Amino acid sequence: MSVPALLILYGSQTGTAQDTAQRIARQAIRKRLRVHLSSLDDYNVTNLISESLVVFVCSTTGQGDPPDNMKSFWRFLFKKSLPVGCLCQLDCAVLGLGDSSYPKFNFVAKKLYKRLAQLGATLLLPVGLADDQNDLGPDAVIDVWLKSFWEIAFARYPSIANMTPLRDDEPLPPTYTFNFLDDVYEKTDDCQIIPTQQTGLSQSHPFPAKLLSNERVTDPNHFQDVRLIEFDIMGSNIDFTAGDVVVMRSCNAAEDVQEFCQLLRLDPKTRFSLTATDGKAVPARLRQPCTLHYLVESYLDIAAVPRRSFFELLATFSNDELEREKLAEFSSAEGQEELLAYCNRPRRTGLEVLADFPHTTAQLKVDYLLDLFPEIQPRSFSIASSLRVHPYRLQILVAVVKYKTKMYKPRRGHCSTWLASLDPTKGDVYVPLWVKKGILRFPMDKNTPVIMVGPGTGVAPFRSALQERNAEGKNANVLFFGCRSESKDFYFRSEWKEMVQAGQLTLFTAFSRDQEEKVYVQHCLRENPGLIWDLIANKEAYFYIAGNAKDMPNGVCEALKAVFQQEGGLSAEDAEMMLASMEKSGKFQSETWS
Repeated sequence: MSVPALLILYGSQTGTAQDTAQRIARQAIRKRLRVHLSSLDDYNVTNLISESLVVFVCSTTGQGDPPDNMKSFWRFLFKKSLPVGCLCQLDCAVLGLGDSSYPKFNFVAKKLYKRLAQLGATLLLPVGLADDQNDLGPDAVIDVWLKSFWEIAFARYPSIANMTPLRDDEPLPPTYTFNFLDDVYEKTDDCQIIPTQQTGLSQSHPFPAKLLSNERVTDPNHFQDVRLIEFDIMGSNIDFTAGDVVVMRSCNAAEDVQEFCQLLRLDPKTRFSLTATDGKAVPARLRQPCTLHYLVESYLDIAAVPRRSFFELLATFSNDELEREKLAEFSSAEGQEELLAYCNRPRRTGLEVLADFPHTTAQLKVDYLLDLFPEIQPRSFSIASSLRVHPYRLQILVAVVKYKTKMYKPRRGHCSTWLASLDPTKGDVYVPLWVKKGILRFPMDKNTPVIMVGPGTGVAPFRSALQERNAEGKNANVLFFGCRSESKDFYFRSEWKEMVQAGQLTLFTAFSRDQEEKVYVQHCLRENPGLIWDLIANKEAYFYIAGNAKDMPNGVCEALKAVFQQEGGLSAEDAEMMLASMEKSGKFQSETWS
């Protein structure tokens, strides 16, 4: 039997599944296999019937949804017209990446596995269910799963096992080659976007929206800086409704860009063009030619906590024995506890790792920068305004992330810190953004009540919904809002007051730190069981949750089931079934994040 080509297809929302797929591809190349790597939507799915060996790597987003770059594939694969047995020639395996703190843990991978089996594919091993909540991270499952996959592949295709693999310390060819140009580019403010007439509503064609205001909405003495940020979207043709999200990419801080260029001895003004070593197209966002400054500031995610693959690649460049041993340990299955202690727990950045391994960094070739550092991933924010109330405007509510670890410098959220740094009073600032449909959907019927639970910045989509619903005469609205203090972080207080006075809103608040005993939104729910039961059981209300995924959603669900038992006389089992039925029908919806 000839050596099969391995096709690796991934669906990735934040880059983790893509990184895992790339890791599998590197392993396959070292085993001298012919490898093709692609996102699922960039692959012509009709060719699947002629493939022999495929690995699918996919994450799960939202409430059991496929990532954006596999949605077209997903729709095609689940067409009822596909004949049973159409994939009978296919040997494949499915690896899922998920988080077990979410109810639909690895839902996409599980459903894909079942669908491939329905279509006649041979599944070489059980679906892999990697879990972010594992003490050692998703690699605790991925390592074992990959070991089994290669053992089964070797047994099924003996020609693979007979190939002499490349050494682990032998660098693979870079994905791209840098072609440096003789001239230099004097302007280095690459992150500033100048508006053009081109209208775009997608990741590949974002709209440069002018920043109008960037206002802190928490008390100056409050520990957390939260911003209400407004953009001008006139001329964009952007349309959105309550529950939709806006997406944007941030830039690296100027001091980080400078330090990176100094560490690698790069002149930021130098211009270059890229050539893909396998003949593929270069990344669309890297305009050709491009400056090193733009590459480092706007493309390479040098401020992220590096993944294991980062250390694996870095180790191949090291000519320092001590540094090479430590990097090899961090990239090994046995060294994952050490890696967690060094990198993940203190949230050490890729830039800081380079500084910790100076001899290795000095040997790093610029051609490998795009293999070593992932692309800066877009960040999504719930839209906090309605076009009905703010025409040609788009607002977001952003908590600026900042916290301490054992690292000397405080850790900062990449996008939130960048957004907070933008000052529209010092000149025109443009942020490239696009809008996509969100998870939350609100009822069309004017008389259908909505119950919204949105503590902290989770209230953002509900502000949009309330502005929109009130403008449409939909006044059956109940909001449960929670924060730490009535005087320090009660977002949109005056707006809620006006809505209450106008008979457009029933408001319940929980200020957790304003009294000795902490009070949360779930406590408010339990204190108003009659109202909640009447709205849901008798008036068919829709129920929504938005906010941090840690403890609040579970607390709210438990409170809701307690209301069903107390007011409806249901058993615990029936209350659980009622909540599940609401979710299935769309009358219970949640948008949570970790």
